[in-house]
Amino acid sequence: MADTMQFDLVSPERRLMSAEVKSVQIPGADGDMTAMPDHAPVITTLRPGVLRVETLQGTEEFVVTGGFAELGDGLSVLAERALPRADVDQAAYEAMVDEAQAAYSQTKTGSTDDSGALDDAAKLLHDMVAVGTELGLSPKQPTL
Repeated sequence: MADTMQFDLVSPERRLMSAEVKSVQIPGADGDMTAMPDHAPVITTLRPGVLRVETLQGTEEFVVTGGFAELGDGLSVLAERALPRADVDQAAYEAMVDEAQAAYSQTKTGSTDDSGALDDAAKLLHDMVAVGTELGLSPKQPTL
């Protein structure tokens, strides 16, 4: 059994991390999971949350807003948006919630026939609010 696996985290803007890691806690859309070396291959979508990476030097955290993870010989996470935890202060968090609020409002006014899309937008907004609590920030309350 291998002690580490290759991990890559990329967002549209940049590569945030590429390293040999012990494990990665993934905020999956269908539930959180921990990826470790020799894990069965799987692909999962991400929900907004905190991705925790256990390296040989310690733990690193990243805030992700969505995307997907592919686990095979290693783990690749392609995030819609990803920021190092240290870069997420109250203002950055509130900006992310505001973006989710705007997406919800746009979906609500533009799509009266697709309740699934509206439910998805509402879930995204609530997940973003929950990220603030998980980070120890003052959660911003959405307007539904």
